[in-house]
Amino acid sequence: MNSQNKSNLVIYQKYMNLIDYTNNIVRKYPKSETFALVKEIKGTLYSGLKLVLYAIKTYKTQDKLKYLNEFDVTLSLLKIHIRLSYKYKYISTQNYNTWCNSITEICNMLGGWINSCAKK
Repeated sequence: MNSQNKSNLVIYQKYMNLIDYTNNIVRKYPKSETFALVKEIKGTLYSGLKLVLYAIKTYKTQDKLKYLNEFDVTLSLLKIHIRLSYKYKYISTQNYNTWCNSITEICNMLGGWINSCAKK
């Protein structure tokens, strides 16, 4: 297994950890947000997972770049949802920081992955 495949698996694992963390956090949101912000967060989260899986599974560099760029947009959208959650006081400062740090780490890895694909 080459180093590129290993790093793809690392980003996948980190994203799965993010999903787990997110699901634990959104359970604490008010019931009024279950079909609003929580639904948006979960939808964004799982569409991101689908994009990561497509990027891992595809062999064409152009397709891979397309999925990775879409995943980058999905992460940006997730950041907005988290910012709103914090603004409305659905999450604590610690939750906000943990969540943001996790996404930033994934974004940094994604940037490296995009750069490695762009060089091919």
